[in-house]
Amino acid sequence: MPIAQPVRFSPDVETVSPDEGETIQNLNQTFDTILETTAKDYGHAVRSVHAKAHGILEGTLEIAADLSPELAQGMFARPGRHKVYMRLSTNAGDILPDAISLPRGLALKVLDVEGERLPGAEGTTQDFVLVNGPVFQTKTAKQFLGNLKMLAGTTDKLEGTKKAMSSVLRGVSTALSAVGVESPKLQSLGGAPNADPLGETYYSVTPFRYGDFIAKFSIVPVSPDLTALTGAEIDASDRPDAIRETLQAEMQNATGVWELRVQLCRDLEKQPVEDPTVEWNEDEAPFERVATITVAPQDSWETARVQAVNEAMRFGVWTGLAAHQPLGNINRARNEPYQHSAEFRQRFNRCPIHEPSVRSAV
Repeated sequence: MPIAQPVRFSPDVETVSPDEGETIQNLNQTFDTILETTAKDYGHAVRSVHAKAHGILEGTLEIAADLSPELAQGMFARPGRHKVYMRLSTNAGDILPDAISLPRGLALKVLDVEGERLPGAEGTTQDFVLVNGPVFQTKTAKQFLGNLKMLAGTTDKLEGTKKAMSSVLRGVSTALSAVGVESPKLQSLGGAPNADPLGETYYSVTPFRYGDFIAKFSIVPVSPDLTALTGAEIDASDRPDAIRETLQAEMQNATGVWELRVQLCRDLEKQPVEDPTVEWNEDEAPFERVATITVAPQDSWETARVQAVNEAMRFGVWTGLAAHQPLGNINRARNEPYQHSAEFRQRFNRCPIHEPSVRSAV
């Protein structure tokens, strides 16, 4: 069966709900509950989601030179090499022991990217924020707000209960997986496998403008040092920072190579823009490589890099080029709260957050 031509981007692929502004304000208020609670506990402000980092990596992204016209779009329009930072994390807004297993996150910051910027996007970086699952847990930001309120109510509470619940939920999730059922909701509550982040495939989940087209992104491990870890689980039963320690040991000798891939939308009904709970079938809309990320062996928890990236930078899908505008209800609701969270961290920690540039440092 031939693959359909990609759908061309136009503003009318989005449908804006009249209550989105109210939802965003409620998200800000709920994030404030998490931010203020954790800052009071730690004496230090952390991110309202993906608070706990497990590794900070520095590497190089190389844009492929052999891309077809439909793939040579936006920052990928011409070949080139860019310095990158990668932040590996889990998704809670409080810093939990690793025995509470949650979905993994990967944030990628690409430096010195030329082109027209999104409104309010400072600097010259392009950010990608991904998780290790192909779909989002809710269809709309309003539904996500409901989940977030529940999580905000458990921030800083019942750590022992969370650990016990996580163990039970992992068992349920494993049983469902055995019969071909995946539950993003269960995994977000602590039922995710305690997977080694280096072996995982990560997805943008939500769609983005891709120059003239519409796409989702994925980052896939391809080097033997990484693929050997795919499916591996980390025993964190007696080590609160087991994932960080494991990554630090693994990256001392590992060469990490990932492919950055693009999945072009080819049918708006089968690959909807406004519903990120729908997985885009790869048989109908295949992922295709557009760039390669290479990370040499390094200390993944090196003090200076952790300070520079984990503390003094923010990652957000609205930091980047107009050619990669975030699309859909969930993405529209991520703009102001991401900035809101970063401003709280900056103010509380008295640590300026800025966009890095190799060129400005030369």
